[in-house]
Amino acid sequence: MKESLKREFAEKERTAAQAAALVQSGQNVYIGCCTSYARAIADALAARSEELENVTIGLSNIFPPMSLLDCANPKAFHFCTYFVGYEDRRALKADNLDYTSVHLGQVDQWCYHTFHPDIAFLDVSSPDENGYMSHGASGCCMHPFIQEEAKTIVLHINRFSPYVTGERTLIHVSDADYVVFADVEKETTPGGPVEEDDPDVLAMSRFLLDEIPDGGCIQLGIGEVATAVGFGLTGKNDLGCHTELMTDSIMALMKAGVINNSRPKFIPHKSVVGFAFGSRELYQYLDHNENMYFGPFPVVNDPRNIARNDNMISINTAMSIDLFGQVAAEGMGTRQFSGVGGQLDYVRGAQMAKGGKSFFAFKSTLGKNPDGSPKSRILPYFPPATIVTTPRADVQYVVTEYGMVNLKHLTVRDRAKALIDLAHPDCRADLTAQARQLGIL
Repeated sequence: MKESLKREFAEKERTAAQAAALVQSGQNVYIGCCTSYARAIADALAARSEELENVTIGLSNIFPPMSLLDCANPKAFHFCTYFVGYEDRRALKADNLDYTSVHLGQVDQWCYHTFHPDIAFLDVSSPDENGYMSHGASGCCMHPFIQEEAKTIVLHINRFSPYVTGERTLIHVSDADYVVFADVEKETTPGGPVEEDDPDVLAMSRFLLDEIPDGGCIQLGIGEVATAVGFGLTGKNDLGCHTELMTDSIMALMKAGVINNSRPKFIPHKSVVGFAFGSRELYQYLDHNENMYFGPFPVVNDPRNIARNDNMISINTAMSIDLFGQVAAEGMGTRQFSGVGGQLDYVRGAQMAKGGKSFFAFKSTLGKNPDGSPKSRILPYFPPATIVTTPRADVQYVVTEYGMVNLKHLTVRDRAKALIDLAHPDCRADLTAQARQLGIL
């Protein structure tokens, strides 16, 4: 690195506490998303809670325990997000979070119109010899837009953040007002195959694997079914990857040569990804990996870009579905649990693609009712004010452990019959009776 760049880093260097001291009451402060979270500075800011009031914290999908939620002064911080994660959910339960419903493919609109940061703390990789740092495993998906809007930018330089390649993945030291060197390990999630003792998950994965052709381009989310499918694809050939989320199963397929990206038409020969969450090995694999193409959500999740890939396969999940085919994937009733995310981006993009298909895969039940009977995820109709994530006209394939059906061209009557057949056997008689009461059957 040139001496002039070294001097610039040295002149801009501050401690985490000094960076946190920049925040004033009433300001909007952005701290990060998922695995790109400026934790050291956020912790230092939490330590100042008794000095502050009415600071709005912008964030998304935070996994590690967040000290800002456990401050002595409850009036210090309020939270704002476009996707509710583990720690964001704690703020929501405390009635201390504002959620904005937005497709991830349009997340730039949240940055431009909803949350205007006075200060942005951005977690980035170690710098290269030219003074550039990467936005890391998650920041590339939206931090370029935060960077455009923030009045003050502080870089949280973290050697555990991978230096990823793609579109708008880099930020230069000259773009920062201050830098903080703070090495904080990333949150991880188990990255191995699904255990063989879950027959329901394995049954669903087998239905899905039969639908993925050689040469297909895949989008997999997080969860047991997506993981089982990912690790079950080892017998396929010439797969491509265009996905919102990069996981360990995709890494395994790339290492095995199953994903070689020889056939996708949008950014050929690279795995197109919005963000990554997985094992420590995954973050190491991503570092300086030229076979990856990280990009902002408005690029990666644009249905028009997704649709450019022939045989695009999208696999999502749901919390519940009603007999009309409406999907609730972000909450139960009026209770927000996650967010719109990129579900509809990929549902529509996959179906627009030549030979493309979109799937919803989920277990037919969610625990038990008070009387001990299975609690069905397939409902006759949704309770009033239920948040619908994907409209019935967009839903294509639905998969449970009992089978798979393409709802796309079915009548309302046949759609209800098909969904009842996918329900737990103990729930089918009641669903049929209620469907008759509704006049569906």
